[in-house]
Amino acid sequence: MTELIWEGKYKDGKKTSPVRIALPFQTIETINESVQQRQQSLDFFSNGKPTEWRNRLIWGDKKYVLPSLLPEFAGKVNLIYIDPPFNVGADFSFTATIPDDPEIDNVETTEFIKQPNIIEQKAYRDTWGKGLDSYMQWFYETVLILKELLKEDGSIYVHLDWHVSHYAKSILDEIFSYENFRNEIIWKRKGGSANPLNRLGSVTDSIFWYTKSEKINFTQQYSLDSDDVRKYIEERFNNVDENGRKFMKSPIVSPNPRPNLTYDYKGYTPPKNGWSISKDIMEKWDKEGKLYFPPKERGDRIYRKIYIDEYIGQPIQNLWTDIFVINPVANERLNYDTQKPEALLERILKSSSKEEDLILDCFCGSGTTAAVSEKLNRRWITCDLGRFAIHTTRKRLLGIPNIKPFIVQNLGKYERQQWIKAEFENQETRITQEKTYLKFILDIYHAQSLNGYIWLHGAKAARMIHVGSVEAPVSVGDVKNIIQEFWKIVGKSKDAKTNGIDVLGWDFAFDINETAKQFAATNNVDIRFKKIPREVLEKKAVEQGEIQFFELASLDIKTKIEKKKLTLTLNNFIIPPDDIPEEVRSAITHWSQCIDYWAVDWDYKDDTFHNEWQSYRTKKSPQIELSISNVYEQVGKYTVLVKVIDILGNDTTKALTIQIK
Repeated sequence: MTELIWEGKYKDGKKTSPVRIALPFQTIETINESVQQRQQSLDFFSNGKPTEWRNRLIWGDKKYVLPSLLPEFAGKVNLIYIDPPFNVGADFSFTATIPDDPEIDNVETTEFIKQPNIIEQKAYRDTWGKGLDSYMQWFYETVLILKELLKEDGSIYVHLDWHVSHYAKSILDEIFSYENFRNEIIWKRKGGSANPLNRLGSVTDSIFWYTKSEKINFTQQYSLDSDDVRKYIEERFNNVDENGRKFMKSPIVSPNPRPNLTYDYKGYTPPKNGWSISKDIMEKWDKEGKLYFPPKERGDRIYRKIYIDEYIGQPIQNLWTDIFVINPVANERLNYDTQKPEALLERILKSSSKEEDLILDCFCGSGTTAAVSEKLNRRWITCDLGRFAIHTTRKRLLGIPNIKPFIVQNLGKYERQQWIKAEFENQETRITQEKTYLKFILDIYHAQSLNGYIWLHGAKAARMIHVGSVEAPVSVGDVKNIIQEFWKIVGKSKDAKTNGIDVLGWDFAFDINETAKQFAATNNVDIRFKKIPREVLEKKAVEQGEIQFFELASLDIKTKIEKKKLTLTLNNFIIPPDDIPEEVRSAITHWSQCIDYWAVDWDYKDDTFHNEWQSYRTKKSPQIELSISNVYEQVGKYTVLVKVIDILGNDTTKALTIQIK
């Protein structure tokens, strides 16, 4: 077989393999699970029984996510649809919206382009950094893992356009074999428009359909909506029965000689090759009134009546002209650049999967595959590197009536642990590895290292620095130890001119911004909590761009308890402004404009955030509720967890301790 070669495909005479490190997933949120379902899951888990299936929305780089799915799902996925980036000009930017001030009438909504963060830029460079060579290597490694995830009778649909489709098909032929290529589907995604200079306009995409083996799960689909079908209906359904029902006459003639189907029926002689149906079926159709008997003197034969109100349409071929792009005012539209119409995914899923089958899309985008899978009663797994894609998908899924419970996952600390091993693998001991890690983070933060201390690791601009562990969130206890060591240092030095500490962490305890800050203020220490951005996991990204550490947002919530009824009211939300362009900051005149979504776990049990209630903005309902109540069945002490997601997709979580009497 002819083989496509590109730079990077071979190293030392062997094909380059994809990353195959399987990391454990961390469930960070469970959505729409009832109290009863939650307790049942806990009981099953504690007794070592498999828990009920939950669909999965995974935030992470598919380079790590896909191999991490292999231990559980190798050979178990029924259908894969991917819509990978296929345009060298594509990136991870998105349009962010600043909603109206709820206290001011007739204010225009403001939008701005949120540029990709550095880890998203790194993913883009990995894909297109060396042009087609790096794209093909990236695509090759991705598809290798996807094939392992497919069942033997599974299908994969790969959605591309003219930029890379010819190269991608060569790779797909190599991995799945030319014999397992089923179709190139041509989707006409838009109508004609003014052509670009010196060439024809491009109005189609290609969708390559392959199966893993000669086995195939396929259900023929039909269309009533294409121009060809409408013309066919107009020309053929030109007969009317005694009840006024339109029908067309369909021949029931065998294309080949069939002696066993050669029989007279009600005085009508059979065609030369015989009928296409048995006499039993002929009699059945006759009783049902589905046969047309022409006048015998004309010498014509019997026809089958196909009524227009029972006509399911023409079989779908590989040219799809009846599914249109989402128009700007459609309810389905989410303002997401790469969003595909649900009708497109519905046709694919109905063609190559059945109810309860498992569907995978590792280029989640706006969540079309997951949404259609949910509506068609398929199980689904979808992932994306973009935080905004995950948030868009979560909101979209919540808009589906009777949405089944699903979970949000990432690779969390396990990805960071793997990064530590890979990035600092040549260290002699764990202690030297830890020191190298601390220096690495401090260098990115432009701070100087401090030696000889346990909790304080560096200094910058008269402020001390603590760097949190990759293993666990920064806790209130950590902060107390940091402050105690801080005063030991300051107390020893008469020249010390600082009372400030910057705490850098991957994760923080839910109550850190209130409890720990109160403790710090009592001890006359100005403390700031800053998130270590995920971008630092890519050393090359660090070398090529300026990493920003943003302060945690501050959330203020008022509580009111009346017997067993708890009312929560959002009172204030302060978001660090750095991510919002200076020219649009003036549009934010009320703190609630920064909130896109908030959710509540009324009985947090120190496990996973269980999203039991939520309010979020949509195009149809752009306002959010700022107050919500819950009535508890039992008295007692409860931990209530509130999660807020801002207009940029960043989340802030706050824990409240409530006593119900």
